[in-house]
Amino acid sequence: MTAIDLSTRVPLRLPTATATFAIGIAGYLGVNLSPYMITAAQTGLGIDVLAASWLVTATLLLTAVTGLAIAPLCAGAHRRTVARAGLAIAAIGFATAALVPPLMLPALLLGGAGAGGAVAASGAALAAFRNPDRVAGFNGLANRGVITIVLAVIPLVGLAPIDVFGALALFSILGLVVSAWLPAAPVVDPRAAAAVAEAMPIEVPPTGTVRLSPARSRTVTVAGFGLLVVFALWAASEDSLWAMAGVMGAEQTGLTPEGLGIALSGATAGGLIGSLLLMIVGSRLGRALPLAVLLVAGGVLKIVEGFTTDPTAFIVVFIAWNTVYAIAFMYFVSTSAALDADGRWSGPLLAVYLVGSALTPVIGAALVSVLGFQGFAVALGIASFVLAVPTSAIALLSTRLERAATSPEPL
Repeated sequence: MTAIDLSTRVPLRLPTATATFAIGIAGYLGVNLSPYMITAAQTGLGIDVLAASWLVTATLLLTAVTGLAIAPLCAGAHRRTVARAGLAIAAIGFATAALVPPLMLPALLLGGAGAGGAVAASGAALAAFRNPDRVAGFNGLANRGVITIVLAVIPLVGLAPIDVFGALALFSILGLVVSAWLPAAPVVDPRAAAAVAEAMPIEVPPTGTVRLSPARSRTVTVAGFGLLVVFALWAASEDSLWAMAGVMGAEQTGLTPEGLGIALSGATAGGLIGSLLLMIVGSRLGRALPLAVLLVAGGVLKIVEGFTTDPTAFIVVFIAWNTVYAIAFMYFVSTSAALDADGRWSGPLLAVYLVGSALTPVIGAALVSVLGFQGFAVALGIASFVLAVPTSAIALLSTRLERAATSPEPL
């Protein structure tokens, strides 16, 4: 039998929340600022848009790969060390790109690699809190709220390297300042990270330590890896539509750039509303049913988007789809966090998402060229329907585990 102390999850408090959310925002900021980064790279290096796009893609891929590679360390005693090292490297890299344009290429790659440490550490830290669903809602609200402001302010200041890459360096420094408050991994024995199990054979002694059989530990390990695979496929399908939205809207409906701006702004607002709803609902509905409903609804909306010919309807469906997507994303995060208390799965989950974000413009364009816009939308919708099955099964396991760990009686 294996023992793991799940009773050490901590309540969400301002210092720990500030550190976790701020470090996560610093790690993810490059994804959200990627269009601005392309413009800044063109200006600083004097290169064309294709070369600048590949540079930014390489930067984001380094963030993802580094996050995946470093995530196991964040499930143990080295979480704060990883966060601080990553943020320091990111600050140096992005500051160099902002101030010394001739060194922009290696500096951006260095900054991207450093951001991966921040992504992994903050993702793992989400598992340290009680009520993962509500924490995921707070995280989504903080992330989207700050990003909305940053996206609006930076163009007003300018899109020169000092403005864009300077903002990335600044947020890395802010994350470094508050990193002392990042919650540590609460698991007593880091080697027991995989020891999470289904609700039936779990013994809950008076000490609050959950004792698990090796077979059940393997079950959750398989579920954790399965969640990473499912999430990667789902995220790639969702972000492919986001990447192709402008082209699809323009060719299908005559959507103007102004209309696209309304759609993107409305999508951000929808994500904020979704975060508030999840904060209110918390774990009352479980995770399996909400995720199944959200993935099916998202699939339907993606298909509808592919057959919409009116620009106003296109905007409305796009906002509705992105609201559903945002809520589902947060449920994925809470599912990974609930599988254990040390962040073994929530750490790499956020890095896995970045792989899709970096590659979806290429993936989306390839699918559209082969299938056309309607076939593209149908394929994405079917992907959501298929992925709803394993996703809901893993979500059910995470809910049963969490309830078993807090139950006063053996189950």
